[in-house]
Amino acid sequence: MTDLCKQINEFGKGIGNKNRYKIIEALLKDRKTVGELVKIVKLSQPAISQHLKTLKGSGFVVDERHGQEVFYSVNTEYLVGLLKNLSDQVKKGRKYT
Repeated sequence: MTDLCKQINEFGKGIGNKNRYKIIEALLKDRKTVGELVKIVKLSQPAISQHLKTLKGSGFVVDERHGQEVFYSVNTEYLVGLLKNLSDQVKKGRKYT
């Protein structure tokens, strides 16, 4: 499996759950703490934390610590790079298998 295939697979895992999609949607507006995401997405803190772990693992989300608080945001550089790579491969007419 190529690196691009692996990235696309992780991308699919990231958005393949409606609750993770809601988290991404909230983070696209601005960075958030787990507590803020709990209120917006209406899931428990452990559930939000588990989804954030998956999103971080897939490259969607990055975290930044400020004192006691950890802020999460969308990793736009990663997503733009992934989409550019995918676009370049499509333009070349390459197959992904």
